[in-house]
Amino acid sequence: MKDENYFEKVYAITRLIPRGRISTYGTIASYLALGSARMVGWALNKSFSEERVPAHRVVNRKGELSGRNHFPTPTLMQELLEKEGAIVENNQIKNFKELFWDPAEELDIEL
Repeated sequence: MKDENYFEKVYAITRLIPRGRISTYGTIASYLALGSARMVGWALNKSFSEERVPAHRVVNRKGELSGRNHFPTPTLMQELLEKEGAIVENNQIKNFKELFWDPAEELDIEL
């Protein structure tokens, strides 16, 4: 996996986020040790052409659905998260700490 480009690495990590869990742009950027939270956001914004990239599981560091306007409809991100058990109010995940997933703590692989 080391030869993959940055976007592909972001997609690979995002695909590993378990159903019902949530990570952040910055956490993924930190795990990859490349780029920034903003670069992860750019990658995920382009992920709609890729298969099986659960971009809805990635939010900003405050648990806000900052990427919601990049989904096909502005409510789709919230709908997908709620189907997986997230509690969303005013575009922010209320049970964020409970659902947070950090690849550095959960994975034992190097991308």
